[in-house]
Amino acid sequence: MPRKRKLLAQLSALQSNSSFPPCDALENLSATPDGNSSAKSSKYFPAERKNPAQLEADFFNQPCVSLAKSFLGQILVRRLPDGRELWGRIVETEAYLGGEDEASHSKGGKQTQRNAAMFMKPGTLYVYQIYGIYFCVNVSSQGEGAAVLLRSLEPLQGLDAMRELRSTARKAPSKLLKDWQLCNGPSKLCQAFGIDKAFDQRDLTQDAAIWMVPGGDLPGEQDVVATTRIGIGSRGEWTEKPLRFYLRGNRFVSVVDKKREREMAAMGQVS
Repeated sequence: MPRKRKLLAQLSALQSNSSFPPCDALENLSATPDGNSSAKSSKYFPAERKNPAQLEADFFNQPCVSLAKSFLGQILVRRLPDGRELWGRIVETEAYLGGEDEASHSKGGKQTQRNAAMFMKPGTLYVYQIYGIYFCVNVSSQGEGAAVLLRSLEPLQGLDAMRELRSTARKAPSKLLKDWQLCNGPSKLCQAFGIDKAFDQRDLTQDAAIWMVPGGDLPGEQDVVATTRIGIGSRGEWTEKPLRFYLRGNRFVSVVDKKREREMAAMGQVS
């Protein structure tokens, strides 16, 4: 009991000390000036970060095309090893259906060591390398071997860190990248968010370094442009299928299909 009374007395003294922040101020130590959480936590009450709004398994467990559309407006979050967090709003995706999809890495249902993540549970990251240099990141969906490519993000938080990562990846002095240039393409996105092959087969619902949270202002059907995928070469009818989706009017999209947007306007699909 004497020890307990001593501890209570010490706590009382701390609370009465005007230099000691009140409890609500301690909670705010982990917030950035714009209100977003950072990796910094209170030195008085260190705690492991929790993500109550994180998108969970049920969200990812939907058909590929549906998931590709549902990603638009959602937020990808990446925590760097130094604790900084990068946030980006998803504005462009592509659906790869597996099986009969001639442009898919899993066409014909063929599973390899490289594409194994495409056959794992929905929400699993599939990261592959192109040209032996760049990386692209996909997320598995419902459907054998189906996954969604994340093509472009609208940077929201951690833009200076994104510029650092892009500059390091490019390995050459260059002009300062504008905001819209940071993540407007699948390999640029991976560079800016520090995503490489080490992220292959990670679970977005469980990983401490990368996850998704719901976007605050999700688009309606009239805001989504459905058009052809990019860079898939000649794949017969699959070359022309509208399996790329992006937010109309968003300047962070990698490639805008003006013809398709005019067609939508003529059909009264846009305001």
